[in-house]
Amino acid sequence: MDKFIVEGGPKLKGTVELSGSKNSALPILAATLLTDGKCVIKNVPPLSDVYTMLKIMRVLGVRVNMEDGVVTAEPRGYSGCTAPYKLVKTMRASVCVLGPLLAKLKRAEVSMPGGCVIGPRPINLHIKGLSAIGADIKIEHGYIVAAAKQLKGSRVYLGGKFGSSVLATANLIMAATLAKGRTVIEGAACEPEIHDLVSFLIKMGAKIKGHGTPIIEIDGVKSLHGAEHSVIYDRIEAGTFMIAAAITGGDIVIRHANINYLGAIIDELQSAGVKITSLKDGLRVRKTRSLKPVDVTTLAYPGFPTDMQAQMMALMGVTKGISVITEKIYPERFMHVSELARMGAQIILEGSNAIVKGVTRLSGAPVMASDLRASAALVLAGLVAKGRTEITRIYHLDRGYHSIEEKLVRLGARIRREKSEE
Repeated sequence: MDKFIVEGGPKLKGTVELSGSKNSALPILAATLLTDGKCVIKNVPPLSDVYTMLKIMRVLGVRVNMEDGVVTAEPRGYSGCTAPYKLVKTMRASVCVLGPLLAKLKRAEVSMPGGCVIGPRPINLHIKGLSAIGADIKIEHGYIVAAAKQLKGSRVYLGGKFGSSVLATANLIMAATLAKGRTVIEGAACEPEIHDLVSFLIKMGAKIKGHGTPIIEIDGVKSLHGAEHSVIYDRIEAGTFMIAAAITGGDIVIRHANINYLGAIIDELQSAGVKITSLKDGLRVRKTRSLKPVDVTTLAYPGFPTDMQAQMMALMGVTKGISVITEKIYPERFMHVSELARMGAQIILEGSNAIVKGVTRLSGAPVMASDLRASAALVLAGLVAKGRTEITRIYHLDRGYHSIEEKLVRLGARIRREKSEE
């Protein structure tokens, strides 16, 4: 098991290249299960979650290979319909094979998903959506067991207690591509990753419109064919490096950052006093004056992403004044608070609200990563803390950030990876 050693102090400067989006790549890889044709997916990030998805596809019988960010999948003749616990337990996005398997093979057995510990993340919307188009679904021995002789289009409202669900929307869209008739999803997720998935499905011959809006219409077709597609760049990685520039008082050019996907993040950072300039192929992010506190509420896209909440908290933790961060998507997603407190952050939790009183300086300390984005927040805090910060359990980071320490070092950070004694 690895750990990071971070020595705080340097202002980050230079250019960083974004990787492909993990949250986009995973459902797109699952979508290849819908066809017998060869699919070529480019700009796939070499992350542990991606490798887990490839293992699941191989277990199902798909011939799949990844080289230099290009995945070639040949699903013709696969017959496996079970995604086993030993793989699915490590990654919640594994559940997105449920819809494609059900549509293609008329049966699916997928272990209840695992992933980061960020509070309850029920699969009720997945079950609701697939049941509405004709699936018979049961939970047996820790597995979601689904079957359907013929999926049939229907109108489905997919909004949940905390907003729309990206993976449930993805699952239902994929299943509906091969259903008989028209499926209308109301309360659909609008995230760029859904738009990217639909773009790939359309290349495969699917008939879909309305993606990017809360109402998506899918007219089922008899079959889909293979296609080539390039995954969008990672907007959460972009946001993380934007905060890295702000928190260190640096000046970073982020290549491939899409301003159209980053509106809420840009708005909050500009309100805090961060200078952000749009470039031809990315953004330039600078801290040009003292920052001021801002109140942030996480919401479904296009609102401020829950996946950026921990990183924003790290920034507010060293911004003079008081800010309030409200978590509306996963109200219990505050595992990083206790670890930031070990570094001197002053944060009080009240339900789904974190009240942050900025301090002049954090101090390096041994801390433990609890989930993917919490890990990123601890790295950001370590970049400005006085002294040495030791971050263990960084395998969480490897699930979502490709070579983050190497990218940070090229920007001037003092960070290295070592073997942990854990």
